[in-house]
Amino acid sequence: MTEFENKVSNYNFEDYSKWKGRWDLINGIPYAKVPMPSPKHQHLAGELHISLSNAIKEAQCKKCKVYQPIDLKINENTILNPDLLIDCKEIKKHFLDFPPNLVVEILSKSTETKDRNSKFQIYQSFGIKYYIIVDPKTEKMEIYQLQPDGKYKLQDKNTELVLMENCIINPDFKSIWD
Repeated sequence: MTEFENKVSNYNFEDYSKWKGRWDLINGIPYAKVPMPSPKHQHLAGELHISLSNAIKEAQCKKCKVYQPIDLKINENTILNPDLLIDCKEIKKHFLDFPPNLVVEILSKSTETKDRNSKFQIYQSFGIKYYIIVDPKTEKMEIYQLQPDGKYKLQDKNTELVLMENCIINPDFKSIWD
């Protein structure tokens, strides 16, 4: 019996922090992030990182930074590992335990359902201002912005992203498909 078989869906952050490799932990259930993302997925992540970093520099948002990947601790039983995120606060631990300003998930066959459903709900309820879903297959991007009622609303592709007061970015997302 493996370590995962002798526990019944009750893993927590302490367990998670001992595992090797990349994982998501959702409500105590571990999800391995294997195999490695496809070359197209990795290329898109790199291009998105560049696009978002350049937009942050152009807007002179000195506090905001792009990270890929970094653990996002929602609570003791839910830790996610988004493809990219932007945070405008100081990170004092090896993980985030507060809502970043923006999260990006790049879809794959093995993650699409989780990214569009479980993670969508988790990011929304955690209060993450922007959730961007990138579909490499269709070469489309969905930008969701958290509304005052606590629900995400799909935005226009050319939406300016207000990361914080005096920090408005307008990334060139069209360039990521080149």
